[in-house]
Amino acid sequence: MSTGAVGRAYPRLEGPAKVTGAARYAVEYPVDGVTYGWAVPSTVVRGRITRIDTTQALASPGVLAVVHHGNAPRMAPGPQPELRLLQEPTVHYRGQYVAVVVATSLEAAREGARLVRIDYDTGPHSTVLTDDHPGLYKPDQVNPSYPTDTAEGDFDAGYAAAPVRVDVTYRTPAYHNNPMEPHATIAQWHDGRLLVHDSTQGATPVRATLAELFELPPESIRVVAEHVGGGFGSKGYAKASVVLAALAARHVDRPVKLALTRQQLFGPLGYRTPTIQRVRLAADTDGRLTAICHDAISQTSTIREFAEQTAVYTRSMYAAPHRRTTHRLARLDVPTPFWMRAPGECPGAYALESAVDELAIAVGIDPVELRIRNDTAVDPDQGRPFTSRNLVACLREGAERFGWAGRDPSPRSRREGRWLIGTGVAGSSYPARARPSSATATARSDGSFLVQINATDIGTGARTAIWQVAADALAVPPERVEIRIGDTALPTAPLAGGSMGTASWSWAVIRAAQALREKLRDGGPPTDEVTAEADTTEEVGEQPALPRYAYGAQFVEVRVDADTGEVRLNRMLGVFAAGRVVNPTTARSQLIGGMTMGLSMALHEEGLLDERYGDWVNHDLATYHITGCADVESIEAYWLDERDDELNPAGVKGIGEIGIVGAAAAVANAVHHATGVRIRELPIRLDKLIGVSDLA
Repeated sequence: MSTGAVGRAYPRLEGPAKVTGAARYAVEYPVDGVTYGWAVPSTVVRGRITRIDTTQALASPGVLAVVHHGNAPRMAPGPQPELRLLQEPTVHYRGQYVAVVVATSLEAAREGARLVRIDYDTGPHSTVLTDDHPGLYKPDQVNPSYPTDTAEGDFDAGYAAAPVRVDVTYRTPAYHNNPMEPHATIAQWHDGRLLVHDSTQGATPVRATLAELFELPPESIRVVAEHVGGGFGSKGYAKASVVLAALAARHVDRPVKLALTRQQLFGPLGYRTPTIQRVRLAADTDGRLTAICHDAISQTSTIREFAEQTAVYTRSMYAAPHRRTTHRLARLDVPTPFWMRAPGECPGAYALESAVDELAIAVGIDPVELRIRNDTAVDPDQGRPFTSRNLVACLREGAERFGWAGRDPSPRSRREGRWLIGTGVAGSSYPARARPSSATATARSDGSFLVQINATDIGTGARTAIWQVAADALAVPPERVEIRIGDTALPTAPLAGGSMGTASWSWAVIRAAQALREKLRDGGPPTDEVTAEADTTEEVGEQPALPRYAYGAQFVEVRVDADTGEVRLNRMLGVFAAGRVVNPTTARSQLIGGMTMGLSMALHEEGLLDERYGDWVNHDLATYHITGCADVESIEAYWLDERDDELNPAGVKGIGEIGIVGAAAAVANAVHHATGVRIRELPIRLDKLIGVSDLA
C-alpha cells in the first residue's frame, strides 16, 4: 500500500523555520559560558616555526589563550594528517592553521590573532602544476578506489589507423566550494565527553575522525548537524574548524565557538584541483569511435595524497574497441585538494564532451547524432550491461524541447545585431551508488510515527524526501510522520555526498518501516510506543556489482558580443534520467543548481594562485567570481520517467551532481559554435576571445 507521497511536489519541511530564522546552524546554538576562537594561518609557503610570541596577544583585553604547537593538547595520528593541527612546527603550505586565539568575544579573538607574532625558517617551494613537472608520479589508486590506469585493446595502433583523429588538451583551474554557511563549530567538553555542533555533510564520519584524533570511544562524542548551509563536497569529512574548536575547548576548559572567515575557506578546507587533460579520439568516417585515450594530470599536497578521478568518466561514457585512461599527480606545497560537486566526473566530462564536439566537427556529423551513434548497452569498463542507460532518450527529448532540429552547424552562422549566437550540447553521467545505513521507525499511541536516522540535509531537501519515503513505506499520510536527522545520537547513516544520500537513507527507512508494520500487523494502535530497527549493511553488501548510472543531456544557447567578446547565456536546458524522482520541487532545485554551477565553471570561476606566495590572490566573493541570478536568464530541467529494478528499494539514482556534469562543456561548445573560437582553458573570458580571433 502506498499513500502516494513519493513523486509529489511538497515544500521543504524546514522551510518556515529557515525563512523565519528559527532554524539554527552550527554556531547559532546558545551555550552558557561560551568563548570564541579565531584561527591564525601561516604566512609562509614552506618552512618551520622558530618562535611564537604571544605576549601582546595575551595582554589584549578579553584574550584567554593562544593555542599553538607548543601548548596544544596532544592528538594521535589520524586518518587525515592535515587534521593533526597545532601538533608540530612544520609548515606545509601557506594558510595552514598554526594557532588559534580564544577570547571572551569574537572581536577580542580577532584582535588577539592580529597580535600574535610568528617567526619562520623558510625553504624553497613548488606550487604550480605543469604537464612536465619533474615530480609527476602514478598514484596507487584514484578517489575513492578506482584503478589509476586502464587499458583495453591497443590504443596506439587503433588511433594511428583511424581516418579521423582529434588530439587536444584541456585545462581547468582550481575551483573553490564556497558554501553559504562557512565551516563552523561549537565544541564543548564535559567529563571527558565531547559535544560538537558542526557544519558538516556527515556527522558520523566527523565523530569517527575526532574519536581517532582524541583517542576516545565514538560513544563519548556527539556531533549535531541539524541544519547545514551547503557544502558542495568541502564538508564531506571533518575539517579544520571542528578540530581547532575541540582543541581550543579542551585547552581552556570552556565551550568554544569558531567560524572560519570567507577568506580562510580558500585552500585549507579543500578545493577542486587544477587539471591538465589530454584527450585523443579516433573514429571512422561514420563517426563511430575506434579509439579513446584520456590522460589526466592533477595536483596533491605534500602532507596527504588526494587523486582526483578525472579520467574515470571516460571509461564508461562511450564505447570503442581501443581505450586507455591514465592519472598522474604532482606533490606541491599547497593545501590538499578535496571533493567538489561531482569530483572527477565534472572536470573529466568537460574535457571529453568538448573533444566529442571537436570530433563531430572533424567528421561532419551533428554532435547529438554522433553521441547517439556511440551509445552502448554494455559498460565498456566492466563489460556488463548497464542496469538502465537512457542517454539517448535524454539527448532526443532534450533536442526536441530545445529546438535543435535545423541547426546550422557552421560556426558564426547566426547573428543578431552585435551578438553572435551559438548552441552547444553535452552528455552527462554520474554513478548511482548506495551505502549501508540504519534507521528506526516508531509507532506512537496517538497514531503518529517517528522515523530517526542520522542523515544530513545540506540544503538539498533530504529531510523532506526521507519524510515522503517514510510515509509511503508506513502506508500513512505524511502529516502523521515526524522525521529526526542530523545527530550521531540517532541511528548511523552515511554522509550526504556522492549523490548517494537519498538512495542509502531511504533503503534503511523503508526496511525499518516494513519491520514496524510487521510488528503491528496483528494488533490495533499501540498503547505504548513500538519501535523497529533496520540496518542495511548486509543487504547493500550483497548487491551485485553492476554498472549503475544516471544520465543527462545539456543544451545551451549563448550570445557573444562581436566587439567586446562578452559571453552571455540566453538559455540552458537539461533532460535527465535519474531513476525515480521523490520530490519534483527539490529535484528541480538540485538539477538547476548543478547546471548553474557548471555555467559558473565555464564562464566565471578561477582560483588564481600567486606562485611567489603560494596562495590564492582572489580569496573572497568580490574577486572570485561566481554566477549570479542575472547570469542565468533562462534555465530548465526535465527528467524521464525511469524505472530501474537493480538500484534500491526506493528506485532512486541520486540527482545532486548529475546537473553539473557536462554543463561546462555544453557552454564551451556553444561559444565555439557562436564564434568559431575553441577555448580549451577555462574560464572562457572575453580577453581570450578577443585575443584569438577577430569577432567583428
